[in-house]
Amino acid sequence: MKAVVLAGGYATRLWPITQHRPKMFLPVGENTVIDEIFADLEADERVDKVFVSTNELFADDFAEYLADSEFEKPTLSVEETVAEDEKFGVVGALAQLVEREGVDDDLIVVAGDNLISFDLSDFADFFEEKGAPTLAAYDVGSKERAKSYGLVDLDGDEVIDFQEKPDDPKTTLVSIACYAFPAETLPDLATYLSDGNNPDEPGWFLQWLQERGAVYAFTFEGAWFDIGTAESYLDAVAYALDGGTLVADDASVEGSDLGDVVHVMSGATVTDSTLDRTVVFPNATIADSAVRNSVIDEGVTLEDVDLSGALIGSYTSITDDDGF
Repeated sequence: MKAVVLAGGYATRLWPITQHRPKMFLPVGENTVIDEIFADLEADERVDKVFVSTNELFADDFAEYLADSEFEKPTLSVEETVAEDEKFGVVGALAQLVEREGVDDDLIVVAGDNLISFDLSDFADFFEEKGAPTLAAYDVGSKERAKSYGLVDLDGDEVIDFQEKPDDPKTTLVSIACYAFPAETLPDLATYLSDGNNPDEPGWFLQWLQERGAVYAFTFEGAWFDIGTAESYLDAVAYALDGGTLVADDASVEGSDLGDVVHVMSGATVTDSTLDRTVVFPNATIADSAVRNSVIDEGVTLEDVDLSGALIGSYTSITDDDGF
């Protein structure tokens, strides 16, 4: 069995934080999301190779990361894109990877920016039992929230209908970016694309498959975070920290009030400030400030400011003189 970790996006909604780093490397507690995925796949003896699908812009970042990591299975597979408007779409990129790498085994595909509470080996168990295309499904519990996702309707474990970002959801069970395909269905990727179908969302491909045969859903409870926005990233951090705080041993926090969900990383300094639901990257300096619902990148300096809902890019300096 092979696996693909999708890491080819440009995360423009998280810029400037992700303008020069893959969002999969954003810290979520002690680890990153992609670390959790790699650990699951590394531990599953059925998976003998993990392809990390990324773009040319971040290829060197991933190559360096993998060279320094403890994981042995991941190998880099690079899409020939350097910007958002050059992307092939997820299905298009997956089809290219299958052809480029000569994949002809059963295949697990998971997005590298998804924090999920189940072990991927449990998903693989379910897939092997069914022997058919499989997706993971999660109940978001709200029809308003469900409008933003692809929804699935089930008969037992079998998918009998799809809705893609509907205005009037029939269910709150959404398909998340975790899939498994038997080896014999991999050529269907090229057929699907050659017929002019949507290359962007894997859910459309699963719907196309479901019209031709059985597709099953692995439903799970617990947690799922699709890290695409600052809000969803901070939600994932809140889950990882269990609502608490995490301060690196060599960070300095003096005369400050750290509220719920605060992560202060290595070398950062926080003095006479109030932080709540905020991530502070290494070597940032915050003094005499109040910061809420924000992500403060590496080397930033904040002095005498009040910020809420901010994404502050690396090595930016903001003081009261700037009008904040």
